[in-house]
Amino acid sequence: MSEPNSISDLRDYQHFFNRELSWLKFNGRVLEEAADESNPLLERLKFLAIFSTNLDEFIMIRYAGLKEQLDAGVAKLTFDGLSPAEQLDVIAKALHEMVAEHRTILGKQVLPALAKQGVALVPMSDLNTTEQTAVHDFFHSELFPVLTPLAVDSGHPFPRLPNLSFCFLLEVKDQSKEELKIALVQVPNVLPRFFALPGKGFRFVILEDILTHYAEELFPGYSVKKAHAFRITRNADFEIAEDEADDLLLVIEDEVRRRRWGDAVRLEVTTSMPKKWRNYLRDNLELTEDDVYEIPHYLNVGAFMELATLDIPELKDPPFVTRLPTEYRNESSIFDAIRKGDILIHHPFHAFDAVLDLIEEAADDPNVLAIKQTLYRVGRQSPVVAALMRAAGNGKLVTALVELKARFDEENNIGWARELERSGVHVVYGFPGLKTHCKTLLIVRREGSEIKRYVHLGTGNYNKGTSTVYTDFALLTCDPKIGKDTSELFNYLTGFSKQDNWRKLWVAPETLKNKILEAIHEERDFAREGKPAKIIAKMNALVDPDVIVALYEASQAGAKIDLIVRGICCLRPGVKGLSETITVRSIVGRFLEHSRVFYFNHGGREDVYIGSADWMQRNLTRRVEALVPIEDERLKKKVMAIVDIYLRDNQKARFLKADGRYSRPKRTPGQHRLCAQERLLELSARRLAEAISD
Repeated sequence: MSEPNSISDLRDYQHFFNRELSWLKFNGRVLEEAADESNPLLERLKFLAIFSTNLDEFIMIRYAGLKEQLDAGVAKLTFDGLSPAEQLDVIAKALHEMVAEHRTILGKQVLPALAKQGVALVPMSDLNTTEQTAVHDFFHSELFPVLTPLAVDSGHPFPRLPNLSFCFLLEVKDQSKEELKIALVQVPNVLPRFFALPGKGFRFVILEDILTHYAEELFPGYSVKKAHAFRITRNADFEIAEDEADDLLLVIEDEVRRRRWGDAVRLEVTTSMPKKWRNYLRDNLELTEDDVYEIPHYLNVGAFMELATLDIPELKDPPFVTRLPTEYRNESSIFDAIRKGDILIHHPFHAFDAVLDLIEEAADDPNVLAIKQTLYRVGRQSPVVAALMRAAGNGKLVTALVELKARFDEENNIGWARELERSGVHVVYGFPGLKTHCKTLLIVRREGSEIKRYVHLGTGNYNKGTSTVYTDFALLTCDPKIGKDTSELFNYLTGFSKQDNWRKLWVAPETLKNKILEAIHEERDFAREGKPAKIIAKMNALVDPDVIVALYEASQAGAKIDLIVRGICCLRPGVKGLSETITVRSIVGRFLEHSRVFYFNHGGREDVYIGSADWMQRNLTRRVEALVPIEDERLKKKVMAIVDIYLRDNQKARFLKADGRYSRPKRTPGQHRLCAQERLLELSARRLAEAISD
């Protein structure tokens, strides 16, 4: 039965936002950071590069998937009521507008402002003699040997160019004839995009300018009349019949290679390209006009991350110093520290060494018998993997679950899997049809006459590189019940197990969704009884319609619900009779908000969980995930104090409105400025200073 004056049909299409359009709004918030003049210039350039790489992935996966559905004649509506064709139409319109805004910010705001600060892209015509000589030498020694000119004529059909290939279509003329011919040259991605000019300052020539300047040297006896840049994006999603795969590693390796050659889904061209050549490319790639994007300058802006990482402190966010948890102080062993009580880790404010030191100590500790760890995205240079290999060499029983299906990290993970196997680590790949996304480390140690389990369970990957730019929580504990659950979880992953009875962990796909729904329903019931009822949830995405409906029911009953959702949110907040007590905010800032925290008042008991799972169908039903309770009252208060800072952010937060728009909060007169990430950095610096002074 519905509450008085409440909406009864909670699954009506109009009560949900479209998943793909919500993602586009998230990328729009990234673009807002690039436009924000209060951000340092190289940080603005970083956001422009992130926007571009985000969009590449969206086109390759989500947009490509919708085109596949359309081609297959799929007409099924999503839970927000849109067919694949309708989604493609709306997305195309939004994308063209966003791309135009992106290029305006880059070309008319950020690059000119950087040039005034001495970071300049210099045209070939503006080079002095010394610079011309340097570029000439670079072209002939490094660029020319890797270039491959491709003729296009009756004997040379239009080539099948790989995914994300950045190319030039050249009009060349035989010097002895009047006939024009067409050729292609691919800009190599094996070389840096920007050539640093000799001398003081930060002056660069972009690779494509060098290529076009010397293009005629690729075609002796021909003159190059015109050069037009273009870039192709292909469908990069793939499905694997895992049940039929004898060797999953080899199958995925083969599919990753095939990813480069999927059907084209987007063509980017410079605005200078004549319409006939644009149509020629579009027809060869079998694309529609909506799939063609005219770009005024500079294709592949994701590569501008090279410039964004320049070491120019005055053009970047101020540096900060990470620290170790205070519990590590005055302890000769991390195991001793954990035995004294649970430890909360909060990246990037806590150094990754807080995790790495534990793994390295375990690798060399003669009392450690076994180490088990899940590896999802660990980075190209992984000290974690090195420590696991050393542990195996030291005679420990080491098991690593390497998720080969971590999208766009498949090649990296295949390489690590082979390295680990060669070093004596037992490597497994998880379940057919399920990604293993939980972030879990189990260390089994002999202590006197007993065996003790130490567990690290968190929200982020075991990746030193991302630990400085992602916010993540983790719990270190030797709680016996959590230790037993974690052992059962690894047995579930590595062997035959139908484990579905967990002591403290919430585990997907077995119990997690039901536990979340039960917790929401309990808050609903408390509210109906007139008791305090509150839910606070921080996550990357909220998509699952069953969870959204449960939140609507709790809101109708009067439960207070505060959601911090960085990216996709399909819930419509603030609708009378439906979601009046629900607020949704997104925070996009210096750090990528990656931590997941879930709070349920539960009649004053105040249950708090952290873990790897967002509230999406894929996380709750198609992945192996784990949430762990924070039971130590001291740590519980720490977590919720941090969440409270996010709830009070009035600088980087944007509130989701019932109509789908996001808007910045309005500060009341006298209200002080609060940026959550800056405030957390201040608090971390204060604690570091206190530790140094002790």
